[in-house]
Amino acid sequence: MRQENCCNCGELFDLSPRHKNQSYCMKPECRRARRAAWQRQKMHIDPDYRANQKVSNKNWAQNNPDYWKEYRSRNPDKTQRNRILQGVRNRKRKGTSVNAKMDASSIAKMDALNPSEVEVVGRFWLVPVIAKMDASMVNILRISSP
Repeated sequence: MRQENCCNCGELFDLSPRHKNQSYCMKPECRRARRAAWQRQKMHIDPDYRANQKVSNKNWAQNNPDYWKEYRSRNPDKTQRNRILQGVRNRKRKGTSVNAKMDASSIAKMDALNPSEVEVVGRFWLVPVIAKMDASMVNILRISSP
């Protein structure tokens, strides 16, 4: 029997005589990777499939309105990581550098602060751990309650 390397895990597997062009082994994670690759390719080339998926996802979201709220409450670490990475994506989309001042209104509505309510505590350098980025200087401010 002929053997081939799996495209996902790289291990040798016996080719099935029934499936010419087989390139993934039968492990569950490799089968999942094969289906995901097929779907990515189908979404890229087939506008009808893409439109059907969009409608299907919209219907699912309407039938499960609290899913993402519950998911974020169950996974606070993933929620925080996503917020950090969303800031990076926003900066890339705007074409600004990491050290440029971020416009917070692009993410959430912000109330204006009266300068007399703000006290400068100090300046610090933030060194990112998750992504490869330059360090940023930030001002820490204490906002007095009204």
